[in-house]
Amino acid sequence: MTQRHRYEYGQDPSQWGELFLPDLPSGGKHQGVVVVIHGGYWRSTYGAELGEPLAKDLAEHGIAAWNLEYRRAGNGGGWPGTFQDILAGIDKLAALAGPHALDLGKVVALGHSAGGHLAVWAAGRDRLETLGLPAADREVRAHEDAVRLTGVVSQSGVLDLAGAERLNLSNGAAANLLGGPSSDFPERFRYADPMAALPLDVPVYAVHAENDDDVPPAMSATYVQAGRLGPVPPQLVTVPGDHFALIDVTSEAYRTCRELVGRLLR
Repeated sequence: MTQRHRYEYGQDPSQWGELFLPDLPSGGKHQGVVVVIHGGYWRSTYGAELGEPLAKDLAEHGIAAWNLEYRRAGNGGGWPGTFQDILAGIDKLAALAGPHALDLGKVVALGHSAGGHLAVWAAGRDRLETLGLPAADREVRAHEDAVRLTGVVSQSGVLDLAGAERLNLSNGAAANLLGGPSSDFPERFRYADPMAALPLDVPVYAVHAENDDDVPPAMSATYVQAGRLGPVPPQLVTVPGDHFALIDVTSEAYRTCRELVGRLLR
């Protein structure tokens, strides 16, 4: 039977996550955990309800999952709040590991659409400068208890932020996230773009739906091409269906993602 536990990682109403856990034998330990990061083009219209079916399904298949909510553009997020929340939300797992027998040797992110962007971006946290955070937050980020991702499954992720702005995806979603266009905030765009953190030393599966009309497949293909010479080249995986097939737990597209998550946790 799946257990659910909700925890806050900050004082804002959007700074929380819900931990979905499969049953364990007495004295056992969960072998890794998956951070589920929902999409919605970083806007407050969409929330963690998008990730809940995925986290529940993962737990039903024996995998611990942390469904992460965060501030989005329109409810206190955007620059830099959304980025601060993603790192703080992942780091919250350090406090949950003991009470819930989590093995943090393997922490994989599963992110859909804008959540794919945030998941891959977080995997490159050690390669980016601080996001203009207060000094106290910088110390937290550098703390030995910070939780590092060991792999990512991106589901039609917006992995090329410059390309997203150029294509005006979702009516200026990238500029809306970062407070304005790249011409006004070039450093913000550089820090926020997963392309800037390449090459990564952790595996990334860039899964993309063949018939995706919301996030063009070029978002994943461009990222994979740019990282091809790195120590752990990202891999492009094409699956059938549209943008939302990836978060339909009954679909082939989603099952492929779950299999890849399992591969990264082994």
